Order: sequence, then C-alpha cells, then structure tokens
Amino acid sequence: MRIRATVAAVLGALVLPAVGVPAAVAADPAVPYTLDASFSGIKVNNGKAIVVGVTGKVTVPLSYTLTHAADVDIAAEDFLTDIELYRGATYATSAYGLYGVDYAHCKAVSTTRADCTQSIVITPAQDLLNEDAGKWSAYVYAHALNGQDMGDDDYDVTKVGSLEKEGIAAPSLLRHSKLSVNAAPEPVVKGKVITVTGKLTRANWGATNYTGYATQPVQLQFRKNGTSAYTVVRTIKTTAQGDLKTTVTATADGFFRYVFAGTATTAALGSAPDFIDVK
Repeated sequence: MRIRATVAAVLGALVLPAVGVPAAVAADPAVPYTLDASFSGIKVNNGKAIVVGVTGKVTVPLSYTLTHAADVDIAAEDFLTDIELYRGATYATSAYGLYGVDYAHCKAVSTTRADCTQSIVITPAQDLLNEDAGKWSAYVYAHALNGQDMGDDDYDVTKVGSLEKEGIAAPSLLRHSKLSVNAAPEPVVKGKVITVTGKLTRANWGATNYTGYATQPVQLQFRKNGTSAYTVVRTIKTTAQGDLKTTVTATADGFFRYVFAGTATTAALGSAPDFIDVK
C-alpha cells in the first residue's frame, strides 16, 4: 500500500514549524517520552531483492526483535509496533511508503524480548510507479499509548511512550524482467552462420505491461551439448526497443542463452536455453 509519511498523526504529537513560532514554545514542545526499548535483527524480504511484475501481488515478509524493559506491556491493546518501507532521504520527508494492513505481531520469548513479524502485500497496479524502483529504507517504531486517546479532551502526549528507528538498509525494489533467445536456422550445417535473436523487456508499472529495455549490455553464452558450463561468446547491447541480434559460426550441437546482469532498478535474468542442432 502507498501512504504519505504521517508519523505525527499516529500519536497526535505537537509538531511545530520552524518559522513563525515563538522561541520559548518551539524549545519545549509536547512530545512522547522515549520508550525503554530497542530493535535488532531487522530483516526485509529475508535480505533478497523485492522483484515485482505488473500483475498479481507480491508479499514481502518482515521481521525484527523487540527488546524492552520489564514494565513495558507489549500485550496491551494500545501498544503498537510496526515496520514500514519508504523511499527518500528520511522517513519524515518521504512522499510515499509501503506498509502492511495490520500492525506487526509480536511473540514474547521472555519477559523483556519479543520476536515480531509483519508482511507487506504489494499490488503493482495500485501501489507502484516506475520511479519507485531502486533503493528503499526501512522504518520501525513502537508506541505505548498507555491509555491515552487522541479523541479525549485531556489527551496528554507526554504520557505516551515512543521509539522510532529509520534509515535501515532494505533490499532494492526491482522491476521484473523478461529475456528471450532464438538461434536459427535449425538444423544448421557446421561452419554456416547462426543468427541469435532475442528481446529484453521489463515491467512497466505505469502502464501495467512489459516494454523493451533499451541499450542494455547482454551476454550471449553457449554450452556445448554434453557439458555443464556456459562460456561467454560476446556481449551486445539491446536496441531502443530491447531487441537483440548477433551472428556466430556453427561449430557443434549445444545451447545458446542470453544473460542480463540487471541494473539498480531492474532484476537480473538469464533466458531459457535454446538448443541448436549442427549437422
């Protein structure tokens, strides 16, 4: 899900602008107290890149350990903890983020430690634009409201405990790619020319389709029949439409494939191999 970063709205904390506020007031804003707790072992998608196509949904697992003082009641109904993803320099200045439908579920493993899990379901057609691809960060928080209700006239934010941690490295969010290969003619006489074509496309989250990925280096590799290792024949670049085309001399039966190393925004991929019969 895409949201605007609204940490203050969760607590109803008094957030004061830097301009036009008397110095005495700005120096002593009403804020929550620091919760006696810490986060560790934060994992996003088990450390693997989050690769998203254009249809369906992708579930991203998240987990972390919450260590807290014995007097912090994590079982209270108004104790909230969660982990979110955001793109930008800071959580507060990020325009959008990704978060789960529910808060994290925490299982106590001792009186002062709990293992917390969460998941984010990404629906690319609703949640993503192409510019969202790349590096993201994680933000984790815990809020102990301690019976304070933002809707009450006597709501006192200073009685609320809060702990936040941002700037946590997270795996990249990548556009899924597709890569094809075709070696022809087949069969081919030894010593004759083989033309190897293909196409590299990637998910277009804005149009919910796959479009050609232009001017990208792609390796043509060959594996002789009966062997297990591929060797690099040459590296070529895709056209403006993502097309690939090169020629080689037929030497032996074997398999051709194209291999794309990936970029900062698009997932790496190797095509399915194509067998060539050399007579």
